[in-house]
Amino acid sequence: MSNGAIIETRDLRKVYRVGQVDVAALRGVDLDVQPGEFLSVVGPSGSGKSTLFHIIGGLTPPTAGEVKVGGQNLAALSDAGRTKMRRRTVGFVFQKFNLLPNLTARDNIAVSRYIAGLGTHPDAQFEEVLRLLGIAGRLDHKPNALSGGEQQRVAIARAIVNHPAILLADEPTGNLDSENSKAVLEILRDLNQRLGQTVLMITHNPEAAAYAHSTVHMRDGRIVDRTNAAG
Repeated sequence: MSNGAIIETRDLRKVYRVGQVDVAALRGVDLDVQPGEFLSVVGPSGSGKSTLFHIIGGLTPPTAGEVKVGGQNLAALSDAGRTKMRRRTVGFVFQKFNLLPNLTARDNIAVSRYIAGLGTHPDAQFEEVLRLLGIAGRLDHKPNALSGGEQQRVAIARAIVNHPAILLADEPTGNLDSENSKAVLEILRDLNQRLGQTVLMITHNPEAAAYAHSTVHMRDGRIVDRTNAAG
């Protein structure tokens, strides 16, 4: 597992125990994601894409196989080590925005830096990111005063404020209308193109997947195909 990839999995397997039955969510997944790549993962419900997301993010361990993220073998890390990896190497964006309702957008973003031990003041590069996200004028508003699209932009800002090597997005447009979905996807593409941000996005939407460089198709816990974007 040493080909320059920023995410590598080999024969990755995950089995869940449901009552008296073993359910195989992943059945031997081999995946490479290169630095600066924008990769989408698509498949029907139950195909294993969200399980893959959680294992790569260090949120759940695999049953078998290997996974390296940012050059680190996750199996070799302690719980504390995996937590540190998540805070410094990976940013997460979810379908639900998961903003703290009593904090302003600014403070929701600052919390991410505080947890990572980086202080609470974003740096000059992040000010440019705020302009790219289009929320510089909304930072003093609490989530209930923001639209769904604005809340997801704040969630993206929170995910990338620490300059993680990898951005993992799980159905980032699932709670948005078509106009806001397009805006968020264009933001992810801009972050990838302008800042070289590595993005792995889980989606069920072929139109969303088309924003990526390439798309992995999953079914029944396996990768069945990988296609490149046209053009």
